[in-house]
Amino acid sequence: MTTTTRFLAAACHASPHTLSAQKTTEKALSLISQAAKNSASLVVFPETYIPAFPIWSALLAPTENHSFFSLMSKESIYVDGPELVSIQESAKTNNITVSLGFSEKVRYSAATLFNSNVIIGSDGEILVHHRKLVPTFFEKLTWSQGDGFGLRVAETKFGKIGALICGENTNPLARYAMMAQGEQVHISTWPAVWPTSVPHALEEKSGGGEEGGEKGRKWKNYDNVTANRTRAAAHCFENKCFGILCASYLAPSNIEAIASASSDPSFISRALEASPRGATMFLDPTGAALPGYIVDAGGKKVEKEFLQNEEGILYAEIDLDLCIEGKQYHDVVGGYQRLDVFDLKVDRSRREPATFLS
Repeated sequence: MTTTTRFLAAACHASPHTLSAQKTTEKALSLISQAAKNSASLVVFPETYIPAFPIWSALLAPTENHSFFSLMSKESIYVDGPELVSIQESAKTNNITVSLGFSEKVRYSAATLFNSNVIIGSDGEILVHHRKLVPTFFEKLTWSQGDGFGLRVAETKFGKIGALICGENTNPLARYAMMAQGEQVHISTWPAVWPTSVPHALEEKSGGGEEGGEKGRKWKNYDNVTANRTRAAAHCFENKCFGILCASYLAPSNIEAIASASSDPSFISRALEASPRGATMFLDPTGAALPGYIVDAGGKKVEKEFLQNEEGILYAEIDLDLCIEGKQYHDVVGGYQRLDVFDLKVDRSRREPATFLS
């Protein structure tokens, strides 16, 4: 395998066609082609880009989101299904490595789903198939627990690439498992929004603004950008690797699709509009922002540090030689680790519901 330490990466700050696997796959294929035409060697998509992220579970009571779960189950995709096969074919045709988040269904159940991510090589082969270890908070209403099978790095011609999904980047043992395999580029994928409070609804119900009816208590929504960057930057600094944070873009059409299918469209619309947006960005091996750019309609490069409130593809040049110097200071899987004191064991077996003997 011919190797290089310098390459162009692309991160798609893109919206899905909510709960349409076919339309979202078609959009993904278009974005892959676009990134390849702009000379990218790696293109990254957000958390469960196909068919959607189940944000409704953060805003509606479980008794009111059964219809959403039914739709999610029907529009989730198999890892060997036609949608992913077409992505694999596109990766091979465009000679580009693809990291894709998707909601995965399995054939042994009508509604067991996983929050999954695949890294597909430029030859079209799936190099890593990871299922999120623990669905976070309200995600448990949609997804089952994954396993350690996908805690692997992809060996590519331009380095070792790993990926963890959203809250997994808060798990130091999961992150260390990636570091221990020589990871040089770390992908972290995120939803477009993560609402933890709904100030507008609270104001209506209590007349107390953001105090929520409780004297002196301030309701503050989750700061996606700060939270996500803090976790990703910590990993980059500790591991001396590059970071790619890729979040979805929340388009007006996404809000409308979710609101119109809910029992309270006005509440859903206002809650989503009030939620802070996630950002897509690149980080260097010190955790600092890595300058990026977008390519405008005229083919001109426009400098951007991150994408948040606009849809697009963010590009950045990565030079893996810059991962070396920091290892002289802190190599947490080598010279800066006490392997005689700490011993991490990782079970990478794929879990199945039953073992059948003939």
